[in-house]
Amino acid sequence: MTSFNDRETAFENKFAHDEEMKFRAVARRNKLLGLWAAALLGKTGEDATTYAKEVVKADFEEAGHEDVVRKVSGDLGDKVSDDEIRTKMAELSITAMDQLMNEA
Repeated sequence: MTSFNDRETAFENKFAHDEEMKFRAVARRNKLLGLWAAALLGKTGEDATTYAKEVVKADFEEAGHEDVVRKVSGDLGDKVSDDEIRTKMAELSITAMDQLMNEA
């Protein structure tokens, strides 16, 4: 029975690790999206960093990523479409995962 318990513990640990990585990747993606949007808004330095943090916080409003799209879309107005924001999010998801994998 010990072998079964060891396997169960290993699966639970892997699941917890995978979920943490997903969370970190989404937070990183949102930060990168915030920095991208900040540049479009003409923000630099500390203002850009502060804005990126606001975008990360926006993701906690509801499940999914539409709260982030709404935040960035509302701030950018007519500068980019919602579809362009979603496309950028997809691109930055890959970048965020690459960055996290290279940190490990």
